[in-house]
Amino acid sequence: MNVYYSPENFINRELSWIEFNQRVLEEAQDTSNPLFERLKFKSIVSSNLDEFFMIRVGSLCDQITAGFNKPDAAGLTPVCQMEKISIRVHKLVYDQLNCYNRSLKLALRKEKIFFLKPKDLNEEQCQYIKEYYFKDIYPVITPMVVDTSSPFPLILNRSLNIGLLLQKGEASDEQIFATIQVPSVLERIIEVPYDNGKAFVFLEDIIKMNLSSLFNSHKIIASSCYRITRNADLTLDEEGAEDLLDAIEESLKQRKWGNVVRVELEIGMDKRLLHILEEELEISKEQEYEINGPIDLTFLMKFIKKIGYNNLLYSHMKPQVSDEFLKTNNIFESISKNDILLHHPYDSLNQLLIL
Repeated sequence: MNVYYSPENFINRELSWIEFNQRVLEEAQDTSNPLFERLKFKSIVSSNLDEFFMIRVGSLCDQITAGFNKPDAAGLTPVCQMEKISIRVHKLVYDQLNCYNRSLKLALRKEKIFFLKPKDLNEEQCQYIKEYYFKDIYPVITPMVVDTSSPFPLILNRSLNIGLLLQKGEASDEQIFATIQVPSVLERIIEVPYDNGKAFVFLEDIIKMNLSSLFNSHKIIASSCYRITRNADLTLDEEGAEDLLDAIEESLKQRKWGNVVRVELEIGMDKRLLHILEEELEISKEQEYEINGPIDLTFLMKFIKKIGYNNLLYSHMKPQVSDEFLKTNNIFESISKNDILLHHPYDSLNQLLIL
């Protein structure tokens, strides 16, 4: 065997990608970066992980289901890769949330920006939230109850949901499952009145505060947020479709309803509620990611654009005209002497656009 092609000389593609995302996380951890730039990196980590699970992990799940067991160049079978990915990503997610809870939230407080929990709200804020709920949220949410007459619903890929365990009537011991999709058409964070700075409440927390308006004939035993990621690895059946567009359209539909490859769970979820999700979604413990904080930090990118605070971002860069073009009124004279590299966005292209 050629020593250069020995497995120990190679790094698995998926594990290598995770280390790339670790470097993105390190930018969020770097206190020398402006605060909102750190929030951007935090959002990018979450967005990257979504795509990683949908495509890379989804592809590995397909290989395992098909019984493919051939090692890659690094000597890892699909099953081995999944085991190592689970261990490494759990550590990455822990570090991501630890940075958010211990560093970024504290830095936001110093700028008088607060994410409030229901227990932190005063009477005025509670009244504001109640009015907002019945005016804007209540009309667009649809609770789904699972019982003998209603099967478990299809949960949309990457949607944030609230799972509930209900008791049907005071005299009944029967427990049933219900779920609510947190509306994606509404803002994820809602600004509430605050005397000294800006304060926000998460949409899912507002819904949880008003669950009794949705289940007034049931006793609510437990409620927790969860979010699933589905296998969205596209397999195009070009021969079976009339044209490529039909094949792509069909594959995009499948992205919504592929097998579940990851479940993000609110920390402290009731075990009975978790057991129902495990059975219905057919997930293993390795696919579960307990989240000690907001689920899905991609909302931070929209939050930054909405709130302003340009002083907490990098200042806008002004492209410079190349020195070579400053020496002459005719850029063709400079180009005829030697090649000139223009690096966008650092070098201005205005001189070329004028021509």
